[in-house]
Amino acid sequence: MRLKFKLSRQARIDLTGYAFIAPNLLGMLIFTFFPFFFSLFISFTDWDYTKGLGNWSFNFGANYVEIWKDEWFIAAVKNTLIYALTVVPITIFLALVLAVIIDKYCYAKTPIKLALFMPYISNIVAVAIIWVMMYSPWGPFTLLVQKLGWKNPPRWLGDYYWALPAIILMSIWSNVGYAVLIYSSAIQGLSQEVFEAADVDGANEITKFFKITIPALSPTTFFLITTTLITSFQVFAPIQIMTRGGPGTSTNVLVYYIYTAAFTFFRMGYASTISWVLFALLLVVTLIQWKGQKKWVSYE
Repeated sequence: MRLKFKLSRQARIDLTGYAFIAPNLLGMLIFTFFPFFFSLFISFTDWDYTKGLGNWSFNFGANYVEIWKDEWFIAAVKNTLIYALTVVPITIFLALVLAVIIDKYCYAKTPIKLALFMPYISNIVAVAIIWVMMYSPWGPFTLLVQKLGWKNPPRWLGDYYWALPAIILMSIWSNVGYAVLIYSSAIQGLSQEVFEAADVDGANEITKFFKITIPALSPTTFFLITTTLITSFQVFAPIQIMTRGGPGTSTNVLVYYIYTAAFTFFRMGYASTISWVLFALLLVVTLIQWKGQKKWVSYE
């Protein structure tokens, strides 16, 4: 006797929906969840991936002890914090000022915002190479400081103390356009009645900027700080192209050190340990930001 199962109409609809999302779920399982837990597993091993799968030996967390004695790791943490805590506030504040100026005083708003946004969507390799040329001994930065009377200007990317500031300047330039675009959209949605009331009360532009505009844009500021900070902690391409972590450890950041440990020293377990430390650092930063979210968005 053959049993026949007849699915209801709702069950067929559900199965059709599951069939459509199955490829995406499978992709997430293979390319996200499996690497996530596999990296945690190998972070407790001394795995040289060139020897193949299975050729690992457990060190029971020795990697997590070793990294805090590693001068390159300590330098990477310090450089990452300096980079993030410099790029984020300068980018956000500069973008806010530019967005307000463009909105109030510029006529060709769209072309100006497009020009500012172009570096953000341009190929990072091309942008980095252009900036390497700008920092060269015959580049505009060197020629400018020479014209200003600096007889022996720094070598910029070749100088231990100037390499990281040089990359920070490039990062601010390339990221500020995106933040300007976000702020400009938010400014368009602000109520003009508040500004008109401030005009009636005799408030000047600076007072309105600090007392009205900045508080009103606090949700946008919170969003930009969160996304820009996370992106800054994951900086890699400018370091790889412009300095390769040098000179010395001056521009060595966490993501670049993860890359170096994995694909130069072939210490995949050690690299996974550093990546989990970075994950924990980003998690702490994100939780702190979310905890302070109510303060940021308290303006109504």
